[in-house]
Amino acid sequence: MFKDLLVHIPTERSPRPAIHASISLAMRAGTHLDAIATGYASTNVPFVAEGGAAVASSLQFEYERAIERADAALRVFEIEAKHAQINYGKYALSGTIAEIVSRVDAAARLYDLTIVSQADPDCDTFDNQLPQELLLQAGGPLLFIPYTFRGAFKASRVGICWDGSRLAARALRDATPFITEADALTIITLNASDVPADASPDRLVKHLARKGLPAKTVSLQSDRGNLQSSILSIAADESLDLLIMGGYGHSRLQETVFGGVTREMFRSMTLPVLMSH
Repeated sequence: MFKDLLVHIPTERSPRPAIHASISLAMRAGTHLDAIATGYASTNVPFVAEGGAAVASSLQFEYERAIERADAALRVFEIEAKHAQINYGKYALSGTIAEIVSRVDAAARLYDLTIVSQADPDCDTFDNQLPQELLLQAGGPLLFIPYTFRGAFKASRVGICWDGSRLAARALRDATPFITEADALTIITLNASDVPADASPDRLVKHLARKGLPAKTVSLQSDRGNLQSSILSIAADESLDLLIMGGYGHSRLQETVFGGVTREMFRSMTLPVLMSH
């Protein structure tokens, strides 16, 4: 099982889904959990006639408010962590968006798993964008928790989204601790004729069976525009607790571009999703 976890606690939208999921996972696995909360300071300081001193004062005020928001989110986390009697750590960061991204990316590279919240469409905040940046830069798996998530996280019934690609294989390996502990595994393949024969779902079933991990396969034909909704439909039919999938995307000239299924999953996930890039 994962032994060292990091959770990003949002400061400008509800922290509860990330807190509840990460603490319940840490309790179940007996692992250490560090929480990081990030307060963002705007770089768009308005022009003031008084000059540099006034600008510096305005920036300092921004930083102080940002760290206050981060500290407030961590207080909520700490109450829950103490009640759960887990081993935990916490720290707050404030800075510009670029500074925060750089520091959280670097921190996440030390952990077995990073837990983040799905973007909340009702909140216009960089807390919505940071998890997506982490997917591309952290170098490890991210567990996305739906912003509607309530209760304790579990991974008894696990779905593996499989298309035979490098990213699907990376996600499969990164999710090994969840896969080996699951009660039921379902391999989900859409448009199986597009999957390389040497990495077919049937071959994956045999590969898992040699490890003592029985799995069933569900294969559907689906239009490209309906891939994500087809995956979530299967997840509902199979009563899955967790989906495992590759996170398709790249950064190009400071623009983050994600593949269609990944992008749509960010928008409308209905259950926790482990992604690797």
